[in-house]
Amino acid sequence: MAKLGRELRAKGIDVIDLSLGEPDFDTPDHIKAAAKKAIDDNWSHYTPVAGYADLREAVCVKFKRDNNLDYKPENIVVSTGAKQSLANIILALVDEGDEVIIPTPYWVTYSELVKIARGKVVEVHTTTEAGFKITPAQLEKAITPKTKAFLFSSPCNPSGAVYTRPELEALAAVFRKHPDVAILSDEIYEYINFTGKHESIAQFADIKDRVIIINGLSKGFAMTGWRLGYIAANPEIAKACEKLQGQFTSGTNSIAQKSAVVALTADLAPSFDMVKEFTARRERTLQLVKSIPGLKCFEPQGAFYIFPDVSYYYGKSDGANKITNSADFSMYLLNTAHVSSVMGDAFGEPACVRFSFANSMGNIEKAWGRIKDALAKLK
Repeated sequence: MAKLGRELRAKGIDVIDLSLGEPDFDTPDHIKAAAKKAIDDNWSHYTPVAGYADLREAVCVKFKRDNNLDYKPENIVVSTGAKQSLANIILALVDEGDEVIIPTPYWVTYSELVKIARGKVVEVHTTTEAGFKITPAQLEKAITPKTKAFLFSSPCNPSGAVYTRPELEALAAVFRKHPDVAILSDEIYEYINFTGKHESIAQFADIKDRVIIINGLSKGFAMTGWRLGYIAANPEIAKACEKLQGQFTSGTNSIAQKSAVVALTADLAPSFDMVKEFTARRERTLQLVKSIPGLKCFEPQGAFYIFPDVSYYYGKSDGANKITNSADFSMYLLNTAHVSSVMGDAFGEPACVRFSFANSMGNIEKAWGRIKDALAKLK
């Protein structure tokens, strides 16, 4: 969708992008200053595969400060983005035929990485009514003797669902019955949380050794292009990920690592200021969506997306275009309203479409005005 949007822009068409999953803010100045200093200080050589010692220590400090979780540097592996962190974990854990339970909707890369590892994706469909969260009963039913791992995100891309402590505790009770299942917890949107407090499933001490946390600097620090992610895991899994990474990319960019030390240990005010703006945009987006007939929209509790059910429009037409699925819906909006979005099939929920509110308030208002006008033509 981003590619198609760029092609239309090249033709002179004003396309508003509500498809991309990155903050529209610049990296904070103190982090950029740390990068410049690292260059001047000649941090320009190969880095340790698992990351510089001071960065791994900074990650441990962050976990203690923000999550009250105790980790040591031996638990931490730094990678070239959280996507590589996920790839390392899945390739280290999943063998051919192993099952990985993934609640829908999920980030598109989850299922593809499992397929690359020749594992089997076991989708568990959640609902808007359930807040797009898996229930303990659904989890219990999905686990089989072939289950190797459970993979989820909170806050969730694309739904914005955020699991509460009681909800995670209920899932942990199920995992206690199945000690061989690894728990992959993607917490990349941790700071972009509208509930007031992020909760990690790693807080339950008796299952912590089976939890692998995936996190990074892209979302909370507006550092998508810097490509730096990390995991926290038991030493055995961490060493396996380090060994794999050593044969793929080796150590992560030296300048990004030195900047990350500052990002993780300095004042988080710029991150919180960004969340304040996202909060205002979320409220305005929800107001605009509620004025459009037929869109059933869950109120996101985190991240910067809405993920409405658009199936009301399936079967409708403007005379030239007929909407039969979410891909048709997204293409119709791109070509008619000149607004880009992402079809829900990619996230395992074909009745929905993802719209980002990581754009200016002015563009958000203009985009949803266009969307409302375009959908009004469908009969």
